Amino acid sequence: MEEQVLIYDTTLRDGTQGEQISFSAEEKLRITQKLAELGVHYIEGGWPGSNPKDMRFFQMAKGARLKTAPLTAFGSTRRANILPEKDPNLEALLQAETLTVAIFGKSWDLHVTEILGIPLDENLAMISDSVKYLKSKGREVIFDAEHFFDGYKANRRYALRTIEAAISGEADIIVLCDTNGGTMVSDIKEIVEVVRKSFPGIPLGIHAHNDCGLAVANSLAAVEAGAKMVQGTINGYGERCGNADLISIIANLQLKLGRKCLDDSQIKRLTEVSRYVSEIANIPPLKERPFVGRSAFAHKGGVHVSAILKRPLAYEHIEPGAVGNKRRVLVSDLSGKSNIEYKANEMGLALGGNGYDSRKIVKEIKQMEDQGYQFDAAEGSLELLMKKSTGQFREPFSLLSLRVINEKNKDGQSIAQATIKISVGEEEEITAAEGNGPVNAIDNALRKALSKFYPRIKEMRLVDFKVRVLEGSAGTAARVRVLIESRDGKDIWNTVGVSENVIEASWQALVDSIYFKLSKD
Repeated sequence: MEEQVLIYDTTLRDGTQGEQISFSAEEKLRITQKLAELGVHYIEGGWPGSNPKDMRFFQMAKGARLKTAPLTAFGSTRRANILPEKDPNLEALLQAETLTVAIFGKSWDLHVTEILGIPLDENLAMISDSVKYLKSKGREVIFDAEHFFDGYKANRRYALRTIEAAISGEADIIVLCDTNGGTMVSDIKEIVEVVRKSFPGIPLGIHAHNDCGLAVANSLAAVEAGAKMVQGTINGYGERCGNADLISIIANLQLKLGRKCLDDSQIKRLTEVSRYVSEIANIPPLKERPFVGRSAFAHKGGVHVSAILKRPLAYEHIEPGAVGNKRRVLVSDLSGKSNIEYKANEMGLALGGNGYDSRKIVKEIKQMEDQGYQFDAAEGSLELLMKKSTGQFREPFSLLSLRVINEKNKDGQSIAQATIKISVGEEEEITAAEGNGPVNAIDNALRKALSKFYPRIKEMRLVDFKVRVLEGSAGTAARVRVLIESRDGKDIWNTVGVSENVIEASWQALVDSIYFKLSKD
C-alpha cells in the first residue's frame, strides 16, 4: 500500500497574497477550524514575524480545538551575518508555539548574489544554522527551497547544495518550490526524481504556483515522481495567478490516482469547504471550478442529457456526490425533450403522455431563446413557463395599469415614482411608491400593493439586476435582456425578461420573480 500523501494548506498565508484577499485574525481562526475538520495535515497560519495580526492569530489559536491538524508558523531563515538565537524572525516563530515551523531559503544563486547581495556560502550557512536552531528547540522543521526549479536549471550544483544544507541541519521535510510558476510538467517530474534519488530517505514536498496554468498538474506530477507532501491553497488563491488548488489536488489524488490523502468520508466536504472559504474571502465562487463549481456537473445539450438519464457515466467523470456537489440539467435552445423531462421530474411537475408536453415546451423555449431569452441563467422563469404550458400555474394577480415617472431636478437628483393598479380575484388595489430608479420604484409599488393579499411577499428581496443589450445595431431601440436574482430566507432564484423597452423587460423579470415566490410558497 502506498504511503499517504500529506496535505499542507497555506491559504491563510500564501493565499492572502492574492489580490483582494485579506482575512482578519478571527476569520483565519474560522477557516482553520474548517480545514481541521476536513482533515488536512498541516495548516500554515501565517508569518508571525511579519505583522501583529498573524501573531494575534497564533495567540488565539492556542485555545482552539483543532483536532489533529498541526498549526504551522512560517518564516525565513536567519538574516545574513547574525546568530540564529539573535534573529527576531526565528524568535517570533518560537513565540508562536506551534509544533511545526516552515522556513524558506534561497535555492537560486541569482537571488543570493543579486537580490540578497550576499556570498553563496553565507546563504548555505543561513539555511543550515536556522534549521539546526529550530530543531534544537524541539520543533518539526519544514524547509521550503524557494525558486528551486529555476535555481536547478540555472545552477544545478548550487541548488542541490541548498538541500544538503537543510538536511545537515536535520530538516524533517524538504519542499521544492516552483515560486515563479514557470516550470513545465515534464521538467517537474524529472527534477523531483533526480532530487529523490540524490537524497534517498528524505521526504520531499512540492509547492507550485499557477503562472502557466500548470500548478495542479505540476503538483500531481511531483507526487508521481515521489513527493510525499503537497502544498497549496483552497480554491488556488495566491499571488499573481495563484497557487496550486488543493481542492482539485485532493480530488485528483484520491479519486483519480488512488493516493489516499484524506479520510474517504471527508472528500464529500470539498464543495462545502471551497464555498465556505470563498464566502469569507468575499470572492464569488468560480462556476467552472473543477469538481466543486456549480457548472462542474451541469448538462445543457439534449444529447448529453438523454445519455446521463440512461447512464451518468456517459458524460460525468465521477459521481457528483463524491465531492459534495450535485448534477444540474440546464434548458436552452440546445435542449431536447430529455432536458424538459428531467427538469419536470426535479420540480415534481406532471407532464402529459406520449411526450406531448415536453415537445411543446422545447419548441416554445427555442422560439423564446431566439428572441433573446436565456433560460439556463433564469431557472425561476423556466419553471414558471413549464407550469404555464402544462396548465399547472394560475397567475396570482393581474396588472390593470402601471405608470412610471422619472424626475431629475435642478440639483441633479433623480427621483422615480411608480403608480400601479392590480387585481387579485375580485378585488382591486391601487398604490404608489418611490425608488432610486424606475425599476426600484416599480418593485416597491408592486410589493406594497401585493402585501395586503400575500404577506409573505415581504420575505423576498431583489439582490442583483443585470441588463444586456442583445444586438447593438439598432442603437437605443435595441432589444435588451434583463436578469434579476431574488432571494428569501430559504432560496435564491433567477428570472428573465426581454423587450426593446428596458422598463418592460424589467417588469417581465420582476413579475416572474414574484410569481415564483408565490408559486413555491
